[in-house]
Amino acid sequence: MQIRTDLAMEARELAGNDSSGIEVDRKDYGEITMSSLIIKTDEAAKNIGKDMGSYITAEMKTLTDDFKDADKRLEIIAKEIRKLLPDKGLVLVAGLGNENITPDALGPKSARRILATRHIQGDIARSTGLDRLRAVAVLATGVTGQTGIETGELILSVCERIKPAAVVVIDALASRRLERLGCTVQITDTGISPGDGVGNHRAKINRDTVGVPVISIGIPTVVDAFTLAADLLLDSDDNSVELIKRSVYPNGRKMVVTPGEIDLLVERGAKLISMAVNTALQPSLKPSDLLSLVR
Repeated sequence: MQIRTDLAMEARELAGNDSSGIEVDRKDYGEITMSSLIIKTDEAAKNIGKDMGSYITAEMKTLTDDFKDADKRLEIIAKEIRKLLPDKGLVLVAGLGNENITPDALGPKSARRILATRHIQGDIARSTGLDRLRAVAVLATGVTGQTGIETGELILSVCERIKPAAVVVIDALASRRLERLGCTVQITDTGISPGDGVGNHRAKINRDTVGVPVISIGIPTVVDAFTLAADLLLDSDDNSVELIKRSVYPNGRKMVVTPGEIDLLVERGAKLISMAVNTALQPSLKPSDLLSLVR
């Protein structure tokens, strides 16, 4: 029985209690809890179905509760992102997904709020007081059905042209549990396989395919319908599995479940992630100054 999830913490739960080759740390900051999961061996990676590397998970109250500009959650998430970035060099930030489908709009909505600075150079930068900004380029990739281009191909082509030191990709994720939708942020240095959590497998975007470090950031916005039903019933009997599939995949069509307030969750999730990325990339600017530049 295949339980689909993009979250490493859930993949470890599904794999059982075997923690060999995995390092786990957890810190509580009051309004946000940060968990670090580091997969150190190939065997551990195979056991939980995730690539070797670091996975940082932020758990908080639902994003239907708004946050302030200097919110502690923003500062903590920005700090974790900064740890994974190279100290210097151009950074390409790519927002993945389809803005016309609300649960998939996290990436493009976040990209709209990222401060692009690669074009601010020379006298213009000095005269506007922006000469200390890190160079950042921003790309909203769309999806293959809109562009006819694989997301990985598009990002690779841009990387070959502008030569970034790192890539940050932002995308909506899939969880196995409804209670994690809109209140969990995952940050990882292993890149991303777009659509993997709901069975829509695309080419991986990581250091091996792009040639530079790839930091992936996402918020779960959907649960695969079969995963939800199977998880609730807790029955791995083959007959039950087939019954569940017939019930939740009418006429063979795959279905996902998303909260009724998904538009608000995505809007505020995009605001949180974009501000955290901006803060991580531009530590010389206050969050309030960043907001005035990207509104």
